[in-house]
Amino acid sequence: MAKSVYDLFCERGFMEQVTDEPQVRDILGKSSVTCYIGFDPTATSLHIGSLVPIMSLAHMQRHGHRPIALVGGGTGLIGDPSGKTEMRQILTKEQIDFNAECLQKQLSNYIDFDGGKALLLNNADWLTALNYIEFLRDIGRHFSVNRMLAAESYKMRLEKGLNFIEFNYMLLQAYDFLYLFDNYDCIIQMGGNDQWGNMVAGIELIRRICGKSAYCMTFPLITTSSGHKMGKTEKGTVWLDAELTSPYDYYQYWINTEDADVERFLALFTFLPIEEVKQVRTLSDEKLNMAKAVLAFEATKITHSEEDAIAAWEASSRLFGSRTLDKNLFSSSTIPRTGIKGDVSATPSGVKGRQEFVSGIPVPDLFRETALCASRSEAKRLIEQGGLYVNDVQVRSADERIGLNAMNDRGEIHLRKGKKKHFIVFVK
Repeated sequence: MAKSVYDLFCERGFMEQVTDEPQVRDILGKSSVTCYIGFDPTATSLHIGSLVPIMSLAHMQRHGHRPIALVGGGTGLIGDPSGKTEMRQILTKEQIDFNAECLQKQLSNYIDFDGGKALLLNNADWLTALNYIEFLRDIGRHFSVNRMLAAESYKMRLEKGLNFIEFNYMLLQAYDFLYLFDNYDCIIQMGGNDQWGNMVAGIELIRRICGKSAYCMTFPLITTSSGHKMGKTEKGTVWLDAELTSPYDYYQYWINTEDADVERFLALFTFLPIEEVKQVRTLSDEKLNMAKAVLAFEATKITHSEEDAIAAWEASSRLFGSRTLDKNLFSSSTIPRTGIKGDVSATPSGVKGRQEFVSGIPVPDLFRETALCASRSEAKRLIEQGGLYVNDVQVRSADERIGLNAMNDRGEIHLRKGKKKHFIVFVK
């Protein structure tokens, strides 16, 4: 008998809390259902901290269910107080609309929206059209203020102050669930464990108004084994947008996973069979490092593309040593198994044409074009400080030009910013 998506969630470490567990398990094993997760458009990109909910929607679709990715264009105008000690910054409607459009495109990398297999919705479409008096009369009367104040998302804010705008957030999220239940037959809401109180409120609202049952399940808020928040590094947030975090840097984040987290992260953030993932617990030293390379490759492939993943793997291999993999390790992975390819056709920022290097490219321009430096002025400042290198030779002057004589026999030029920021330019 094939595993249900609920079984998969349990064995891969997704599950935290669920309402009416026997009924949810039965429903997900017998029929196709519609589920949803909401995403706040507070930025132009989601980050690694959103990957567990995103992957859960992808798994739901792979098991024949219909996921709804709900972009909170309406609720984003207020801001979710859950997990926050202070009020979120209020964004303008124009900012929210732009961010929502960006997130809709980004989520398409993980979920197939063609032909109604999944839906991308924006709650601004119905929330901004609400009549306030009617909303209070028809929806607000079903909520107990005492019960709302007991919710964890509100309790932690009471000491510093919870304003009335934020206090409405639970009502609006509950109304979202009711709206999706009525209009799209959506019976399950999923999300991070900090949303439990808001989800249960939606279930109760559906029961009171429709007299029917709905369900919710939450996922753990992931931290590393050392207690650090997922997606936070010394350089800042690890974004899913290639313009904010390059595929190469994204790959590097995953390949630097702590030993104790490799199996757990392979289960959560890749589609590799769980039977293969469990092999990690028997690995150590070099083979565990191979597993990290597989994790980095598969995670990068899912978020960006297989081409980007191969380019990042090959660039990393050249910088830090060849990573030829054991063919018996993670047989379902599509990572190259025979070492580094000789003909590379892409880098995180593309291939440079040979003609561009005939007369030489000024060092500040080259470092800016590869995004190692944000601007020519930053590059010039770092040159003065001794922080830029070409082929591991320190750049002495901003007037230096990089030409064909800087290439090695593979048509590569190695750029470095400081000790850790690397980039390989491939010239063809």
